[in-house]
Amino acid sequence: MNPNSENANALRAGQAPTVVSPLNRCHWIDMPSVNDYRGNLSFAEGGRHVPFDIKRVYYLYDIPSGAERAGHAHRQLSQVFIALSGSFDLVLDDGLRKETVHLSRAHMGFVVVPFVWRVLNNFSGNSVCLVLASTEYDATDYIRDYGEFIRETATRHGFTHNLPQS
Repeated sequence: MNPNSENANALRAGQAPTVVSPLNRCHWIDMPSVNDYRGNLSFAEGGRHVPFDIKRVYYLYDIPSGAERAGHAHRQLSQVFIALSGSFDLVLDDGLRKETVHLSRAHMGFVVVPFVWRVLNNFSGNSVCLVLASTEYDATDYIRDYGEFIRETATRHGFTHNLPQS
């Protein structure tokens, strides 16, 4: 911890340090929709409807009943998750608190920022999860071990005591 940081000063003064939860930066976005008797059309443009330039798109489908996906965090990558068909839950954890978001509308996306652990589960039959990503694939951006995630998160916030050991 930087000895002159706000958190270090707060700890010396016996006060709780100020920590902003990354989950506060995760949020819903409503994609524009064109609705008429022939059906609905939704779209998204990077930097306009999505809060970043889109560098990669991928989707999950044919997910077996009871399966979980993800189970990792990213150091730099931001993502938008969209339930194109069916529904699923997005379980989020930033090391400070946890939140579960249920996705079931094809025109609604949920933005997940860096340093948020994510697990996708509770997939309905025939669900399709579309993901818009802010960077190209980079294996070094992934944090796949939860203990490592907690250590990196604590270090980022200046809390390096009582951490789980590798």
